[in-house]
Amino acid sequence: MWIFGRKGPSGFSANSTAEEVTKGIDGTGLTAIVTGASSGIGTETARVLAMHGVHVVMAVRNTDAGRKVKDAILKENPNAKIDVMELDLSSMVSVRKFASEYKSTDLPLNLLINNAGVMAPPFMLTQDKIELQFGTNHIGHFLLTNLLLETMKNTARVSDKEGRIVNVSSEGHRFAYSEGVRFDKINDESSFNTIYAYGQSKLANILHANELARLLKEEGVEITANSLHPGAIATNLLRHHGFLDGLVNLVGKYVLKNTAQGAATTCYVALHPQVKGVTGEYFSDSNIAKPTAQAKDADLAKKLWDFSLSLTDPK
Repeated sequence: MWIFGRKGPSGFSANSTAEEVTKGIDGTGLTAIVTGASSGIGTETARVLAMHGVHVVMAVRNTDAGRKVKDAILKENPNAKIDVMELDLSSMVSVRKFASEYKSTDLPLNLLINNAGVMAPPFMLTQDKIELQFGTNHIGHFLLTNLLLETMKNTARVSDKEGRIVNVSSEGHRFAYSEGVRFDKINDESSFNTIYAYGQSKLANILHANELARLLKEEGVEITANSLHPGAIATNLLRHHGFLDGLVNLVGKYVLKNTAQGAATTCYVALHPQVKGVTGEYFSDSNIAKPTAQAKDADLAKKLWDFSLSLTDPK
């Protein structure tokens, strides 16, 4: 459990939990999709949102694991509204199938929590032949967001409630390749560095939210888009690195956030009234924070948007 941290302007700090930052908030009538909700902070995000009356759709790759999480949430909260749907962000076919099936349910969509991610695996390609971290962490969520955007816009209009898109990024964005996003070398295995590639994907999460915020504001739609750093958390993200994973499990409980603290900023940005109307910002410890200059580069964000459109074009 993280024991340090001073309260910021929001009144919360690094050791605030997801339950604490959402205390007293009524989410009844809201519907949320949470990607990667079958483990880690995704599970805690789904649990806490459901606790506040939000209808949560868990978008998960492993539906068996997802159903176990759903059962655990229902055991604790029998009135929870929670569904499990299959989504593999490393496959555009899966993303399109998920979006199509979601639309066929006629469910509204107020909150889209782009939480799922992979961290520091060896060089691999997605099913669509894109470097795994960039393809899963950014491209999968980029396509998912675009496919569900009209549903969110309709929901915002009909419900007269602000929609919120939340991209879970990381302070790891500070350790991207020097050029930020290597548009011409995304799949270059010879110069691949697993940590820099992770940083690149997390930088992309911020740039995506910023450009989306700009476009939505320009259109006059009542939907915000923000990104965040959840904190250093002991989860299974380092499963590809046995020694590091073991070290994290050994000392993590003393120096890292637990999942209740790790999900706090996501839940804060998704639900808290303090964030109403706030868009294109980067949050950390449930407060607005400063990302790198690259993350605030509007030209880079636009270039990434166009590049992402080209990669997701069904042709």
